[in-house]
Amino acid sequence: MRSAARPIVVVGSINLDFVANADRIPVAGETIHGNEFRMHPGGKGANQAVAIARLGYPVQMIGKIGSDVTGEQLRAHLQSAGVGLAGVERIEGASGVAMIVVAPHGENCIVVTAGANAHVSPSYVDAHLDLIRNASLVLTQLEIPIETVEHLAEVCFREGIPLMRDPAPAQKLSSNLLKQIRWFTPNETEATFYIGRSTDAGAAPGITARYLLAQGPSSVLLKMGSRGVYLATRGMEEQLDALAVEAIDTTAAGDAFNGAFAVGLLLGKTELESARFAVAAATLSVTRAGAQPSMPVLEEVEQMLEQTR
Repeated sequence: MRSAARPIVVVGSINLDFVANADRIPVAGETIHGNEFRMHPGGKGANQAVAIARLGYPVQMIGKIGSDVTGEQLRAHLQSAGVGLAGVERIEGASGVAMIVVAPHGENCIVVTAGANAHVSPSYVDAHLDLIRNASLVLTQLEIPIETVEHLAEVCFREGIPLMRDPAPAQKLSSNLLKQIRWFTPNETEATFYIGRSTDAGAAPGITARYLLAQGPSSVLLKMGSRGVYLATRGMEEQLDALAVEAIDTTAAGDAFNGAFAVGLLLGKTELESARFAVAAATLSVTRAGAQPSMPVLEEVEQMLEQTR
């Protein structure tokens, strides 16, 4: 599908996820028994690239993997998913990993170790400038060095390529970078960091979204888990309710959302229509275990949208 379209380019992390299921998430200093253990390909960048590829849209990945056996496995999985690897390089050392604990209703906690992802440098972005210039849209996150993220924003702004930023894991961003972002997509925990106060269930998402919008992005999509998504642009605000399903694993639901939102836009949907499309994709992802294995195909997303009309 859309093989002649300019691809989406994802600049970000490529990890292997070590996932333990347990009755609950442990507190600091506590050891608990797990119920199940699995390994899945992950990394927020790779997750978003696979989400896009599964929806049938052309996508290129810019990132790094290690020289360990994990690196070759991660490359093979991306390739089998249909992700373009022109911007993926294998370097000496360990690949990135994430340690994930998942509780029965899908809640999770995650520790990420960068590995090869720490070597995705500003000069590496410049080395793949042709990929970026040919992109219809660029997605990035914060699991690669912040100086690379800052540089990428400058490059996209200079080249006129719209940039979507998933600010995870949350860390300080310059005011100039925020002004160079077209779509800013934090979850509630990340929004708390950026506005400096709680965004708990009693908080008005519109206030949070408007605060973030005032920092410079053209659009804000506040991802609120089971409460849905709040979309705020310069001329519109809309809350989209979550779709009712039995969640198994919420890992990478935000990545499914970001990838699907980008695809929706490039299929000609409005921002609001794209957000609905992305909610359906993220909803499907939480009904399945794992990060990349949970990403839905286009037909599944369309069927879910039909069922909710």
